[in-house]
Amino acid sequence: MSKWISIAASAALVLTLSACTTDGTNGVDNVDNIEEVDATGNINFSNFVPIELSANAENWDPSAPWKLPEGYIQTVVSDETDLNIYPTENDWHDMNVVNETGTNAGRYLYRTHEVRLGATAPTEWNDLGGAVSVVDLETGETKIIAQSTNFTAIDGIAWTPWGSIVFNSETTAGSFYELTLDPNDMMSGTVTERPAVGKLSHEGVQVDADGNVYVVDEHRGRTQGCTDTNGIGVTNLGDTQLPCGGGIYKFVPNTYGDLSSGNLYVLGFPDANRDGTGQGAWLGPIDPENARESGSDIGGASYQRPEDLQIIDGVLYAAITEGPRDEYGKEYYEGRVLAIDLETIKVTNFVKAGLNAPIELGKPGQDGHQTGFDSVDNLAKAPNGDLVMVEDNSPSDIWFASTQTNEFGASKSVKLFASLTDGSAEGTGIYFSPTDPETLYVNIQHSGAENGDGTWAITKP
Repeated sequence: MSKWISIAASAALVLTLSACTTDGTNGVDNVDNIEEVDATGNINFSNFVPIELSANAENWDPSAPWKLPEGYIQTVVSDETDLNIYPTENDWHDMNVVNETGTNAGRYLYRTHEVRLGATAPTEWNDLGGAVSVVDLETGETKIIAQSTNFTAIDGIAWTPWGSIVFNSETTAGSFYELTLDPNDMMSGTVTERPAVGKLSHEGVQVDADGNVYVVDEHRGRTQGCTDTNGIGVTNLGDTQLPCGGGIYKFVPNTYGDLSSGNLYVLGFPDANRDGTGQGAWLGPIDPENARESGSDIGGASYQRPEDLQIIDGVLYAAITEGPRDEYGKEYYEGRVLAIDLETIKVTNFVKAGLNAPIELGKPGQDGHQTGFDSVDNLAKAPNGDLVMVEDNSPSDIWFASTQTNEFGASKSVKLFASLTDGSAEGTGIYFSPTDPETLYVNIQHSGAENGDGTWAITKP
């Protein structure tokens, strides 16, 4: 049975203090918990009472895998019972985007699938190839919109201001693609590779209003270095690696809306900064065919596994999933989110465990467990302008961070919104459609449940 849902805009809702009590009889403990209402009558999704602890996977419920604040509900949009692309394995639903502009804006949800082809994958995967799927949120129809044996580990996806979709591959020297949709059938289109944007271990992608494209290299640049034949990233001390790769990049097309040609730049710091923060600059142009090594060779900053990007009000946020490691292989800290001011190129630590978010200790159910911020992965813009973050971790938590910052550029408020009870799975692809501010879309991949990979909608009726 199809699990599709159609989320309509809510009716105007007005709450007044005279209608609320503080004794808990109507579910309101105090006036600080009252939902805010914006000018359109929509509930402010971000004004929630945070959950206190991450989910404990013991006796988890596949029909309700997310631990949520009181009053929020979760519904399957589409899972492997609707479309099972890889029948013998999980479909690894990864990232989401809708048609954000144009006719029927918000109706179609496009999803990448991160399955990895090759010698270790089931043989039938190689015959099928990687895929991008689409869900009609009005009718529930679900289908593959793009698939090729040249695709593997298809990951990031974004809507462009000119009405196309860009997506990419996370493999080493992975490709960047553009999907031009059929104006008469938004569930069909033509894919073109865009090598000028760079060959990288792609994940996050953002396109600004001027048509510039921002991408990352999901590589452990601080510990893995580079191993290209030219020796870039290798010191004169034998096999010791210098930081290399794991950068953040900006592609500037020669012509707005045309990704076939342009210049690729890498984020760097004129004054060496081990932390990768401070006054940055876009260095280049660099060679897109050898973007990791050429970017590092020109002085690009190396981060430890950057994964996703999100632009909010002229600031580019970057999820750095891991922290650098010491000589024993232990992380100095559990990842972070950077904030890059796109006008000044000033780079700051926006969210970081131990700075403005709690440090995670142990796992739920263990003695001494402390819920905390760990291995941040994907990012999204909330309707009120907050940054939403989901972890590549077990348990996989969802956090909201205010973009109001202190004098050092760190968020003033970081709150725990949800936690995934499926201990074997990961939440990914968090996304708010600009046409539907009351629904948070999030994918679950490598679920422990049969046919459990899919897309969920979290709402508050």
